[in-house]
Amino acid sequence: MYIEPNPSLSNEHRPPLIEPALESLLNQSMLRVAIVAEWHRCGSWFLDEPRYPGGLFHLVGAGRCKVESAVLGHAMHLEAGDLVLFPQGDPHRLSIEGPSDLENPDQTSLICGEMRFSGNMHHPFDHALPACFAVRSKDAGNTFRQLSAMMVEVVNAGQAGRQVLLNKLADALFTLAICDYAKRAGGRRGLFAAVADVRISRVLQAVHENPGDLWTMQSLAGLACMSRSAFAERFTHLMQIPPMQYVTQWRVSVAEQLLRDRQQSVACIAEQLGYSSEAAFRRLFKRVSGISPGQLRSDIASAAPN
Repeated sequence: MYIEPNPSLSNEHRPPLIEPALESLLNQSMLRVAIVAEWHRCGSWFLDEPRYPGGLFHLVGAGRCKVESAVLGHAMHLEAGDLVLFPQGDPHRLSIEGPSDLENPDQTSLICGEMRFSGNMHHPFDHALPACFAVRSKDAGNTFRQLSAMMVEVVNAGQAGRQVLLNKLADALFTLAICDYAKRAGGRRGLFAAVADVRISRVLQAVHENPGDLWTMQSLAGLACMSRSAFAERFTHLMQIPPMQYVTQWRVSVAEQLLRDRQQSVACIAEQLGYSSEAAFRRLFKRVSGISPGQLRSDIASAAPN
């Protein structure tokens, strides 16, 4: 499914740049964004991207290109400064836009990157983002245009530390792309529908920022100023998951991040996340994530470069 941003929304009818619940989720997400390729092409060309285990994105630095994929109803045409994202890594083809002038071929440059949420848990963004979406430079804000231009400048300059700089800039660009999608997409669903709901958004922000609080259905419903039954129905309808199950999954996602710091004991992490005993936390972590905290730490250590 591809969703084209809706530029017809007037400024006064658009929500704030980023809802607090979405900001809290982005702030604590275990997201890795990295530039993996830079392409400079003249004349007739195409690039086929097979299915990828993580998400992919392409920023057009110069020129124009066409994007085709089974998840698109029709070909998408991109210009310099446009960004296209495939959050689930669906196969796609990038090719020259129209016939090429062989005597004066326009150069097209692409900055290509990957995005992954680390850990074994499904991240809330996994099901919230469409298979493909684009951010158009002409419709985006000045911050997006300046950031993308800065990435192109870093690529062209070839300066020291360019990979580190590009990765950090790409991380910020992806955050802006998520905010742009949340603001412009015509059909909201799942997470984005929830963060746009004032009552449910308040609950999500609180859970994201304070996962270790002793959350109960009563306390969550009270935060939303709703009855327990009405809150449970509304939350489940928007998020496609019951409230307490979401709390549990979010706690395990946070635990996966905390377990990367070997200076923290499992018992300390369990206490931070509101569990009365280390044993109870270990059982729940394995039931939800599929592996034990100790195995996760072993896997992380094995994957780390020597």
